[in-house]
Amino acid sequence: MAQKLTLAATPRGETGKQVDKLRGQGLVPAVVYGHRVPTTLLTVDRKEFEALYHKSGGSTLIELAIAGEKPKTVLVHDVQHHYITDLPSHVDFYQVNMSEKIKAKVPLVFQGESKAVKDLGGVLIKSTSEIEVEALPADLPHAIEVDVSKLNTFEDVIIFGDLPIDHEKVKTFGKPEEIMAKVVPPRSEEELKALEEKPVEEVAAVEGVVKETPEAVEGEEKPEKQKAEKSAKPEEK
Repeated sequence: MAQKLTLAATPRGETGKQVDKLRGQGLVPAVVYGHRVPTTLLTVDRKEFEALYHKSGGSTLIELAIAGEKPKTVLVHDVQHHYITDLPSHVDFYQVNMSEKIKAKVPLVFQGESKAVKDLGGVLIKSTSEIEVEALPADLPHAIEVDVSKLNTFEDVIIFGDLPIDHEKVKTFGKPEEIMAKVVPPRSEEELKALEEKPVEEVAAVEGVVKETPEAVEGEEKPEKQKAEKSAKPEEK
């Protein structure tokens, strides 16, 4: 059964530039929408939302307790942040239908201690921090635990098929043999010295670093949009 949290919300009539006053009062303007449901404008307390979102992410059901209305079961779909303060400036909630499957990104929580790291000085490599799943809202996992204590040598790996998922209720999209975590040997002094002598571009290639190039000024999105976080991806059935 999926975890469910509760968040108080208040209907709002303010739109456009009027919502700046709400932000100054410690509130975050929000909107609720969904498949075959009317769009609802709301506000939520910023501190309460930040605390809840830190716990929930985008795959945990939230019950919006709206003053004077019936509670709505939602997922956080999109969070925008102020480009200077990094405070949440707007939230999109997606109202779920408990009988319709949806897609969501679920975080991987790596737990335990690897002997290959502790005793052999290796470095734990994780291929991803989240995976996409599809399930009924009530069956969405809050998080998926990955036990790295199984990694005793540099040959040991944790593959997608090892993840503790109830496949009868939760559909996944990864390949069973895909490596999710492994431990690699520490670099020798010779390797480190060789890296130091290489140009920055070559070092990035050796280390597997992907560098992003800034967008052209003309094509730049609004600052608040640049920090948008998209979590749940509703899919109509």
